[in-house]
Amino acid sequence: MFSKMRTIFSLFLLFVFMVSCSEYQKVLKNEDVKAKYELAEKFYEKGDFKRANRLYEQIAPKYVGKPQGERVMFFFADSYFKNEDYYLSGYQFERFIKSYPKSDKIQEASFLGAKSYYELSPVYSLDQTDTDKALVKLQNFINTYPDSEYFEEANKMARELTSKKEKKQLEIAKQFAKLGEFNFPILISAITALDNFITDNPGSIYREEALYYRVEATTNLALNSTQNKRKERLEDALSSYNNLMRYFPESEFKKKADNLAEKIQEELGVYATNTK
Repeated sequence: MFSKMRTIFSLFLLFVFMVSCSEYQKVLKNEDVKAKYELAEKFYEKGDFKRANRLYEQIAPKYVGKPQGERVMFFFADSYFKNEDYYLSGYQFERFIKSYPKSDKIQEASFLGAKSYYELSPVYSLDQTDTDKALVKLQNFINTYPDSEYFEEANKMARELTSKKEKKQLEIAKQFAKLGEFNFPILISAITALDNFITDNPGSIYREEALYYRVEATTNLALNSTQNKRKERLEDALSSYNNLMRYFPESEFKKKADNLAEKIQEELGVYATNTK
């Protein structure tokens, strides 16, 4: 009995789907703009954003300058977003904002446009052009709509993207440090890159890591320096260690940093002995 009812229900759903497809194809091919508009609205409300988008795409140019134009253009952009076609949703939301700057939907469009670029942001190791664009859009939204219901989400996304960019910056510095083990001009570049990171990102979640890698890089440089530069560079390495301990006394890198500090102190002890 249950199996029979399930079969009937499945056949009914198939029938509804076929009728829906038939209606869609018929409307899609004819020139009745109103019919396309009404069916696009119907599909959008049902969550069928792919077919709604196709219909909105056909009618959007027809509604430019008309009362329904604002609604059509917003849902056209949003249907791209709902379909996860973020390049086109970002572009269409930008068009909507320029076309309807006084719209009641302008705040939502600004947020969704920014979120489109956020969704396009790649992993930190790849080119961050879309990340930069998303950060600009998100910051503009945050500054323009501080009381928005989307404010917290926008802030969260901006922090995430900022951390991603910081991660990329730090990883580049670490790569320089690794290559610098056998090439000291590159090691000096690594120290400069770490200094820039620490200065530019005082609140970064990667600050502790950057401070530790400066200890490691300056120690390697000092221990392999010529005598006329060795003492000065050892003192710089010790200063790096002290900075790490000052800001992160319980650092996860403490054991490794302590081992480096022992080597530094041992080498500096030679200069103290020679001055007696």
